Amino acid sequence: MRFENPVPVTTIAKIIGASLLGNKEGLVTGINEIHKVEKGDLAFVDHPKYYDTCIHSAATFIIINKESAFPEGKALLVVDEPFEAYLKIVNHFRPFAPSMKMISDSAVVGEGTVIMPNAYVGNHVTIGNNCIIHPNVIILDHCIIGDEVVVQAGTVIGSDAFYYNKKTGSPLHYKKMTSCGRVVIENGVEIGANCTIDRGVSSDTIIGAGTKMDNLVHIGHDTVVGKNCLFAGQVGIAGATTIEDNVILWGQVGVSKTLTIGRDAVVYAQSGVKDSIPGGKVYFGSPVEDAREKMKEFVWIKRIPQLWEKVMGK
Repeated sequence: MRFENPVPVTTIAKIIGASLLGNKEGLVTGINEIHKVEKGDLAFVDHPKYYDTCIHSAATFIIINKESAFPEGKALLVVDEPFEAYLKIVNHFRPFAPSMKMISDSAVVGEGTVIMPNAYVGNHVTIGNNCIIHPNVIILDHCIIGDEVVVQAGTVIGSDAFYYNKKTGSPLHYKKMTSCGRVVIENGVEIGANCTIDRGVSSDTIIGAGTKMDNLVHIGHDTVVGKNCLFAGQVGIAGATTIEDNVILWGQVGVSKTLTIGRDAVVYAQSGVKDSIPGGKVYFGSPVEDAREKMKEFVWIKRIPQLWEKVMGK
């Protein structure tokens, strides 16, 4: 999440009640997760296993629960519960604000765009020119829709990330990590009926220009989809995944989290992608393999009864 204006790190420390070590003159430009941080960002870490990774990431400011060595120019904000401090910052800079109108007064809708009955457009949403938003579509706060986008009935854009912090020993075993990211849909995208696209936890979920989705497709938080991709019905993509340009995923393909599918890859129906795969190839199976090799395997499997009879007949 980008702040509207840079915020002094001393102000952040005051909001969360932190002890501030290091660069006390710095300006915080936003809050982000470790895999998305940039210079000027604020990140948090609450487990010793990840201290070093977070402190030496691109983040300039780190919320942490123990004093540690850190590079010059950075700052540590030491608190007992970094996760709770993160939630406090999110709720301070992007508080929940209900809108009781079908199209929020703060939404911006471009020329030639049609928004059909019972569609909901939330706070600070921007919709470009010549879009068609069909009935019962929900576009939640801060999402951005480009030009000439079509969204079919019943689709939800900008729902919260499925992202929880495990709290061992707590009555609430999983505590929700409040989503403050957005969904950004570029020009010429078409989205089928009853699709769901989750907002980023702290960054953006992005759907590249020209991408087309069938009905009942789910896109997880912080996923970045390239340009001119094609997703058939019931495709499910988990969070923080990168789908490069021109990728085709046929029906019921499942894609795991934090991986990359390379440019021009094709994945046949009912396949499962559990690890990153190079582009320019055709895949099938669960987990996926080169489609031609997988088909050869099926041929041999069909021959097992014949081979067994030959062996037993000897």
